[in-house]
Amino acid sequence: MIAKRIPTIIPPMSLEEAIEATKIHSITGLLDPDHPVVATRPFRSPHHTISDIGLLGGGVNPAPGEISIAHHGVLFLDELPEFSRYVLEMLRQPLESGEVTVARVHSSIKFPARFMLVAAMNPTQSGHNASDPSKRNKYLEKISGPLLDRIDIHVEVPAVPYSELTGKRQGTDSKTMREQVHRARDLQRKRFDNDTTNARMDSKHLKAHADLSDSCLLLMKQAMDELGLSARAYDKVRRVARTIADLEGAEKINENHLAEAVQYRLLDRKF
Repeated sequence: MIAKRIPTIIPPMSLEEAIEATKIHSITGLLDPDHPVVATRPFRSPHHTISDIGLLGGGVNPAPGEISIAHHGVLFLDELPEFSRYVLEMLRQPLESGEVTVARVHSSIKFPARFMLVAAMNPTQSGHNASDPSKRNKYLEKISGPLLDRIDIHVEVPAVPYSELTGKRQGTDSKTMREQVHRARDLQRKRFDNDTTNARMDSKHLKAHADLSDSCLLLMKQAMDELGLSARAYDKVRRVARTIADLEGAEKINENHLAEAVQYRLLDRKF
């Protein structure tokens, strides 16, 4: 349910993005004749039995797969550890580059694949927290460290108590979230003067816009030492902290922003 709501709070597609998405949907036969332009961000949720060709693209006459159909939208993988490990490992390159290469004997073809990956999993295969940590670890180990490294945020969604399910307290609605996201994106648009977002900052942008104070560097060192974060995870924490600061309208990253970003590396702590 949460994953399906994400396209409703992120900014609408630009004209260029809509044209790219429409082309992909057209050649895959998914374009609705009554709606000749893909005007809303795609949401794709393939089953865990999908093949590598179905997810990544290919075939005798190479065609885009699910990751390209989700271009400029959301790709949701439910029950992540149930997917073939080989298929999941093939996601690593598209997550980095925003495109997928389908190789053939005499040629290769590239399809665009810049999507937001959202995945969900149970704590164990049975769906319940195991008293035996080895069962939980065995299930977690179905997902490789390099793939987890490429996922910006890991959070645990606990069971909702009955008192909260039946309570009257109002949460934050999608309209409010959307306004917050749009303000943060506007800041990024002015900062980069193009379509780059915090998630796509390179080393030059990180140095200019996600510089850490001495106190933040000390906090980051403690997190690196205790969690064993990789260099890639280190950069991802800084990108997430920059986004948290943008959501608050803060010019600089402070300790609170960084501490919150570190807390979103749940699976690093689990491993």
